[in-house]
Amino acid sequence: MPPPDETAREAILKLYLAPIPTTGNLNYKKLVKLTHQYSGADLKAVIDRAVEDKLEDSLAQGKVLPIDQKDLVKAAKAHAPSTKEWLATAKNHVLYANQSGLYDEVMHYLNIKK
Repeated sequence: MPPPDETAREAILKLYLAPIPTTGNLNYKKLVKLTHQYSGADLKAVIDRAVEDKLEDSLAQGKVLPIDQKDLVKAAKAHAPSTKEWLATAKNHVLYANQSGLYDEVMHYLNIKK
């Protein structure tokens, strides 16, 4: 199974951010572009990192500070997608062991022609 597409990543981000105080003016389209090849777990890790960083600022200021676009961009840039290694391995399966068609979705995602 390939990583989530743009629509899915936006939905995942919105789902994970729903219970978290944010500034309310997040640019999901930019976040989605920035998180190409991120898995759902990667997106959760990005949000967790942004929350941890903002928590430190909140404790220092003595009040709850909402997550903003800058926090999420910084966290996304600090977290590499975990799918890259998996995709490299899957590419070998697509090329050399896909007789059953099990990796057809990955083949399409990687734009590999038979």
